[in-house]
Amino acid sequence: MQCVTNKGAGAGLRERKKQATRAALSEAAVRLAAEHGAENVTVEAISNAAGVSPRTFFNYFDSHDDVFVMMDPDVGERVRRAIRDAPAELSPLDAVREAMAAELAEVERRHEVWSLRAKVFQKSPHLLARGLGLHMAEERDLARTIARRIDPDGHSGQGGPDLHGGPGGPCEDADIELYPRLLAAVAGTAARVAIEHWYAHSPPLTFPEIFRDVFTHLSAGLPQPPAQTDDRPSDGRTTES
Repeated sequence: MQCVTNKGAGAGLRERKKQATRAALSEAAVRLAAEHGAENVTVEAISNAAGVSPRTFFNYFDSHDDVFVMMDPDVGERVRRAIRDAPAELSPLDAVREAMAAELAEVERRHEVWSLRAKVFQKSPHLLARGLGLHMAEERDLARTIARRIDPDGHSGQGGPDLHGGPGGPCEDADIELYPRLLAAVAGTAARVAIEHWYAHSPPLTFPEIFRDVFTHLSAGLPQPPAQTDDRPSDGRTTES
């Protein structure tokens, strides 16, 4: 048992080191691109700023552009795993909300880097287009995971596995039912709105809290909220909440 425990601890440490190296590379790339433009930043410059070799860079990213559009390539799988493992009594909407709220805590921790990344994308249309393509692929995978949670036996014809470009890819979008597709798309919009609201208003709430508030509106069917009074802060919560 001791050997197994030590092996597991070693694997966890290695994984944390890998995540730290990937984060250092992506942060260095974004900061350099925000100052000089993504097209003017080389792999060598990014590697030097992160304190690693260009060879190490390519252990984490296949190309120069990937360091910008794939800052955390495992986030989609973590969300899908959380949805698959969520308690059975949770509705699909609640399962998606909790899975994504957990990830938004990390976005909040690195909000400066993610904000700079958005500005880099605005100045580099090819990165924006590539990022959009990745987002659409993640959205399809999320929809398939939601579909399987609703119908584990696949009686509604949900297509193949959660793999980009493989079975269950864009050519089989018709196999995904309306509700899973809508919930996946709405969840992505909810995350974007929550983040934009946080940046615009700086309310005394975290990203995950605002995101959950967005889902509260969705769960209620998006009725118009009551008129704001003096005892209601700008984020729409009462002073007692």
